[in-house]
Amino acid sequence: MSNFKVVIWGLGTILVLIVVIPLLRMILAADPAVLRATVTDAEVVRSILLTLRCALWATIVCALFGIPLAYILARWHFPGRSLVQGIIDLPVMIPHTAAGIALLMVYGRKFFLGKAFSSIGVSFVGTEAGISLAMAFVSLPFLVNAARDGFLSVNPRLERVARTLGASPWKAFFKVSLPLSWRPILSGGIMMWARGISEFGAVIVLAYHPMTAPVLIWERFESFGLRYARPVAVVLILLCLLIFAVLRSIAAKRKEV
Repeated sequence: MSNFKVVIWGLGTILVLIVVIPLLRMILAADPAVLRATVTDAEVVRSILLTLRCALWATIVCALFGIPLAYILARWHFPGRSLVQGIIDLPVMIPHTAAGIALLMVYGRKFFLGKAFSSIGVSFVGTEAGISLAMAFVSLPFLVNAARDGFLSVNPRLERVARTLGASPWKAFFKVSLPLSWRPILSGGIMMWARGISEFGAVIVLAYHPMTAPVLIWERFESFGLRYARPVAVVLILLCLLIFAVLRSIAAKRKEV
């Protein structure tokens, strides 16, 4: 093996180990009996299911609005396009506790949108809707950017050919552009969902209760220490690893087909 390959492999391996070692250390240090008790803990199960459900709803709703926006950014040049792209990326850069405060000042019960939604019976403070909103706010760049890159990879000539053959703009979008860019969109959706699962800062500001899994881990760590927080963290990590292994396997099989 050449010196070049050795250096490249060495540097890449170091980065992988930086990620793997802390996770592996925490998993191996967990007591199996305690893990079994944690898995059957009603509060833990409820918080994990809540986290997965809210992250999924956030991803679905953002896909409804984000995929059209990604198509606009990929296909049309207009004044302020760069500004819009910068705004989409902004939630990744700002502290997520600050994002939670910003959301609270708009969707809180005392503020204008919060009051408007309250009039129709919808509240975002301390509700599942608020958790999904916080997750969507901080994770939407993953979906929008991936979808935009997917549409950019599709040659616009294919859409124009479909139009010359009599397809409407809607049909060209659903029959040509969307099917050819589904892999980046799916990858972005998975990443958005994953980012939503891990969100803590914005969620704890907007909706401390009901507690998502990251909030529950923090609450147990603050109240009872590492011994009680670690099993919940391990269960969540193992569940996420299982889910991502299944999703990656399905994506790989579809790619082979």
